[in-house]
Amino acid sequence: MTTETENNTTSLTLAAVERFNEAFNRHDVNAVMNAMTEDCIFENTNPQPDGTRLVGADDVRAYWKKFFTSNPDAVFETEEAFVSGDRCVVRWIYRKTKEGKPWHLRGVDIFKVRNGKVSEKLAYVKG
Repeated sequence: MTTETENNTTSLTLAAVERFNEAFNRHDVNAVMNAMTEDCIFENTNPQPDGTRLVGADDVRAYWKKFFTSNPDAVFETEEAFVSGDRCVVRWIYRKTKEGKPWHLRGVDIFKVRNGKVSEKLAYVKG
Protein backbone atom coordinates (compact mmCIF):
# COMPACT_ATOMS: atom_id res chain seq x y z
CA MET A 1 0.00 0.00 0.00
CA THR A 2 1.43 3.38 -1.04
CA THR A 3 1.52 6.01 1.66
CA GLU A 4 1.03 9.74 1.29
CA THR A 5 4.70 10.26 2.24
CA GLU A 6 5.85 7.90 -0.54
CA ASN A 7 3.64 9.69 -3.07
CA ASN A 8 5.02 13.06 -1.95
CA THR A 9 8.63 11.86 -2.23
CA THR A 10 7.95 10.47 -5.69
CA SER A 11 6.34 13.76 -6.80
CA LEU A 12 9.28 15.79 -5.46
CA THR A 13 11.75 13.48 -7.20
CA LEU A 14 10.00 13.83 -10.56
CA ALA A 15 9.81 17.62 -10.15
CA ALA A 16 13.55 17.82 -9.40
CA VAL A 17 14.46 15.73 -12.46
CA GLU A 18 12.13 17.74 -14.70
CA ARG A 19 13.65 21.00 -13.40
CA PHE A 20 17.14 19.64 -14.16
CA ASN A 21 16.16 18.49 -17.67
CA GLU A 22 14.44 21.79 -18.53
CA ALA A 23 17.53 23.75 -17.44
CA PHE A 24 19.73 21.36 -19.41
CA ASN A 25 17.74 21.87 -22.60
CA ARG A 26 18.07 25.65 -22.17
CA HIS A 27 21.85 25.14 -21.76
CA ASP A 28 21.58 27.15 -18.53
CA VAL A 29 24.60 26.05 -16.50
CA ASN A 30 23.55 28.06 -13.44
CA ALA A 31 20.05 26.57 -13.42
CA VAL A 32 21.45 23.06 -13.99
CA MET A 33 23.76 23.47 -11.01
CA ASN A 34 20.98 25.00 -8.90
CA ALA A 35 19.08 21.79 -9.58
CA MET A 36 22.01 19.69 -8.25
CA THR A 37 23.45 19.24 -4.78
CA GLU A 38 26.90 20.62 -3.86
CA ASP A 39 28.22 17.06 -3.49
CA CYS A 40 26.59 15.84 -6.72
CA ILE A 41 27.88 12.92 -8.73
CA PHE A 42 27.69 12.75 -12.52
CA GLU A 43 28.81 9.69 -14.46
CA ASN A 44 29.23 10.49 -18.13
CA THR A 45 29.05 7.95 -20.95
CA ASN A 46 32.56 8.67 -22.28
CA PRO A 47 35.07 7.21 -22.66
CA GLN A 48 33.66 3.76 -23.27
CA PRO A 49 33.15 1.34 -21.64
CA ASP A 50 32.80 2.94 -18.19
CA GLY A 51 32.60 6.69 -18.74
CA THR A 52 33.96 9.34 -16.41
CA ARG A 53 32.84 9.94 -12.82
CA LEU A 54 32.73 13.58 -11.70
CA VAL A 55 32.19 14.40 -8.03
CA GLY A 56 31.25 17.79 -6.63
CA ALA A 57 29.61 20.90 -8.03
CA ASP A 58 32.85 22.50 -9.27
CA ASP A 59 33.85 19.55 -11.48
CA VAL A 60 30.30 18.96 -12.71
CA ARG A 61 29.82 22.68 -13.51
CA ALA A 62 33.06 22.72 -15.53
CA TYR A 63 31.88 19.68 -17.48
CA TRP A 64 28.48 21.24 -18.33
CA LYS A 65 30.10 24.51 -19.46
CA LYS A 66 32.37 22.63 -21.85
CA PHE A 67 29.56 20.33 -23.00
CA PHE A 68 27.17 23.18 -23.86
CA THR A 69 29.92 25.09 -25.69
CA SER A 70 30.83 22.01 -27.74
CA ASN A 71 27.21 21.01 -28.41
CA PRO A 72 25.25 24.24 -28.96
CA ASP A 73 22.13 22.56 -30.37
CA ALA A 74 22.03 19.55 -28.05
CA VAL A 75 18.67 18.55 -26.57
CA PHE A 76 17.40 15.58 -24.62
CA GLU A 77 13.88 14.36 -25.28
CA THR A 78 12.31 12.22 -22.57
CA GLU A 79 10.78 9.04 -23.96
CA GLU A 80 9.63 7.74 -20.60
CA ALA A 81 10.29 8.31 -16.90
CA PHE A 82 9.93 5.85 -14.04
CA VAL A 83 9.93 7.20 -10.50
CA SER A 84 10.04 5.43 -7.15
CA GLY A 85 10.83 7.33 -3.99
CA ASP A 86 14.09 9.26 -4.43
CA ARG A 87 15.03 7.46 -7.67
CA CYS A 88 14.09 8.26 -11.26
CA VAL A 89 14.99 6.48 -14.49
CA VAL A 90 14.60 8.45 -17.70
CA ARG A 91 14.77 6.89 -21.17
CA TRP A 92 15.85 9.60 -23.57
CA ILE A 93 16.90 10.54 -27.08
CA TYR A 94 19.83 12.95 -27.33
CA ARG A 95 19.73 15.01 -30.53
CA LYS A 96 22.27 17.36 -32.05
CA THR A 97 23.99 18.19 -35.33
CA LYS A 98 27.12 16.19 -36.04
CA GLU A 99 29.27 16.86 -39.09
CA GLY A 100 26.50 19.08 -40.48
CA LYS A 101 23.80 16.38 -40.26
CA PRO A 102 21.07 15.58 -37.73
CA TRP A 103 22.32 12.94 -35.29
CA HIS A 104 20.84 11.15 -32.29
CA LEU A 105 21.67 8.68 -29.57
CA ARG A 106 19.37 6.80 -27.20
CA GLY A 107 20.06 6.10 -23.57
CA VAL A 108 19.02 6.06 -19.94
CA ASP A 109 19.80 8.26 -16.95
CA ILE A 110 19.45 7.03 -13.41
CA PHE A 111 18.85 9.92 -11.03
CA LYS A 112 18.93 10.09 -7.26
CA VAL A 113 17.29 13.10 -5.61
CA ARG A 114 17.95 14.49 -2.14
CA ASN A 115 16.17 17.47 -0.60
CA GLY A 116 14.61 18.43 -3.93
CA LYS A 117 17.88 18.40 -5.90
CA VAL A 118 19.67 15.89 -8.10
CA SER A 119 22.45 14.27 -6.11
CA GLU A 120 23.38 11.64 -8.72
CA LYS A 121 23.01 11.42 -12.49
CA LEU A 122 24.36 8.21 -13.95
CA ALA A 123 24.19 8.06 -17.77
CA TYR A 124 24.13 4.97 -19.99
CA VAL A 125 23.79 4.71 -23.80
CA LYS A 126 22.83 2.12 -26.40
CA GLY A 127 25.63 0.94 -28.62
